[in-house]
Amino acid sequence: MRTQVAIIGAGPAGLLLGQLLHAAGIDNVILEQRSGDYVLSRIRAGVLESGTVRLLDAVGAGARLHAEGLPHDGFDLLFDGARHRIDLAGLSGKHVTVYGQTEVTRDLMELRAGQGALTVYEAEKVALHDFDGDAPYVTYLDRGEQKRLDCDFIAGCDGYHGVSRASVPSRALKTFERVYPFGWLGLLADVPPVSHELIYAGEERGFALCSMRSNSRSRYYLQCALNERVDDWSDERFWAELRRRLDPATAEALVTGPSLEKSLAPLRSFVAEPMRFGRLFLAGDAAHIVPPTGAKGLNLAASDVHYLSEALREHYAERSSAGIDAYSTRALARVWKAERFSWWLTGLMHHFPDHDGFGGRIQQAERAYLISSPAAMTALAENYVGLPF
Repeated sequence: MRTQVAIIGAGPAGLLLGQLLHAAGIDNVILEQRSGDYVLSRIRAGVLESGTVRLLDAVGAGARLHAEGLPHDGFDLLFDGARHRIDLAGLSGKHVTVYGQTEVTRDLMELRAGQGALTVYEAEKVALHDFDGDAPYVTYLDRGEQKRLDCDFIAGCDGYHGVSRASVPSRALKTFERVYPFGWLGLLADVPPVSHELIYAGEERGFALCSMRSNSRSRYYLQCALNERVDDWSDERFWAELRRRLDPATAEALVTGPSLEKSLAPLRSFVAEPMRFGRLFLAGDAAHIVPPTGAKGLNLAASDVHYLSEALREHYAERSSAGIDAYSTRALARVWKAERFSWWLTGLMHHFPDHDGFGGRIQQAERAYLISSPAAMTALAENYVGLPF
């Protein structure tokens, strides 16, 4: 089998890239090691920048998003017992949309299936070959049968643990990483959100986030130690600890219920450079990870595949390599700005166990400056709604 672009990974990055290429008349095949049901079972964040929404609209995957998504014009920061609203719309002229990553994936899956584009699920032992030459190809097992996919280019959209980045010789990669000394314990429940907008709480007991997937389904997070176990957290213990990290009025308004899912995720910042190796391109979590505090993971993946789809369209339509040659530089410029913002917001709102007295006082001063300075709040809003791409 032959295609123009082989895409590794059927998460939102790979699926969105496939649709952008399809719209440009560029043939592509997606290979995914998991089943479609497994991909849809993964619980992920759901705060979409306007640029991400624009891309989904461009490929025809935005109808349900606009019908069911929740536009948010702001959010609250909570510390020292008081909530402080960040007016995103007033400060930046833009808003974000709360719409679950699972739903984005579902919409893109259904769109692709309706167009008859090929996605091979449960592709085993995927291996990338000769991407440093002119004739790359991918091998895999499909129901136990060895298959070969010849292509012009390979797009690695298969996440942090995927085969794409692992296929690059270590000498060709430079990586940057910051591992945080805590994780997020998340709980999903069919209860109405405690607030119509997100609340980021940074209190003495640790960070908490009050978010939602809809007007009837809520997602809550607690900062916790890395050695915690999900099984040790009953629903009752989670709700009690969440209340302790909220102001009294918010804690009183909190509606609780049985959890649908609980999970524990460590926090890290990670970037691999460059994002191009011959005819192999990395995009999304295959190239970079951000702590979830700034809601940048999915949105960075969207900007990556936007740059990559533009570069490939230029290659095929104009016989120019300029976009391909510039892809890594363009993508990384935006990646590092999002890394900086996510690192900064994580530091602003979390309790760091290794903070000395000086570090704690600096954090307090940073918070006090932020809520007293229109310029500082504008910078926060501009980064949160998403820098241009």
